[in-house]
Amino acid sequence: MEHIVTGYDHLLFLLGLVLASRNVRALLGAVSAFTAAHSVTLAAATLGWWAPPPALVEPLITASIAYVGLENVFVLPARGRWYVAFPFGLVHGFGFAGALRAVHFARPSTPLVLGAFNLGVELGQLAVLGAIVPVLLLLRRRAWFEGAGLVALNGAVAATGLAWTIVRVFGGAT
Repeated sequence: MEHIVTGYDHLLFLLGLVLASRNVRALLGAVSAFTAAHSVTLAAATLGWWAPPPALVEPLITASIAYVGLENVFVLPARGRWYVAFPFGLVHGFGFAGALRAVHFARPSTPLVLGAFNLGVELGQLAVLGAIVPVLLLLRRRAWFEGAGLVALNGAVAATGLAWTIVRVFGGAT
């Protein structure tokens, strides 16, 4: 759970998915696709099957944030966000694996550690969603938010993702 709460890049991507979702069904589809995808690559990398280098993964994570923010601004209303959430979830899973690699544990306990880490990520995501979704539902009742508010928030998501991408490409992966 600690990684998701301190993983600002993952939280910002999640916010972008929430901002694009016009109803609960769309949100559940996007979050489920993101969760399934990052669980697959988290497992693949942790079990040693395949993991791209962090110098590639980290800029792709932040570029995914910029993309979702831009798509939210220019393609509203965004329908079927699972098609964006799934491939970017694959990339984010490799990022989660990098965080898990930083934890030292005995090799025989890998399945248990992997399961516990993934469960913590999912519980952290649910906690974050539980905090931001009600606030956004309240804000969506305001006419100013449906127009300028959404554009401003999505613009901030896109700008932050772009800035982080530049830092990660030219300043090294963080």
